[in-house]
Amino acid sequence: MYKIAVMGDRDSIYGFAALGLDTFPVESHEEAAKTFSRLTHGDTYAVIYLTEALAEELSEQVEKQKEALLPAVILIPGVSGNTGAGIGGVKKMVEQAVGSDIIFND
Repeated sequence: MYKIAVMGDRDSIYGFAALGLDTFPVESHEEAAKTFSRLTHGDTYAVIYLTEALAEELSEQVEKQKEALLPAVILIPGVSGNTGAGIGGVKKMVEQAVGSDIIFND
């Protein structure tokens, strides 16, 4: 059975542990890169939630992971706020799947 992981700064992800998700707080770029690599190369996780700020730091690794079927990497806002990267990524994937933009901004 696959699991769900959450990576980011401690303040942004500690609440996810109460939901039964595996949390991986990281404090440095090196630690984040090693943890992300370990999570994506195993067969334990189907989904990895990643804070937008951390995804920006790991942009090369995140882009490479998009080509793989599992685990899916989903961006979430952190305590520092929403950069729009998460919704932008979902919008792009929907456009590719559907063939057009289905989100209308007024």
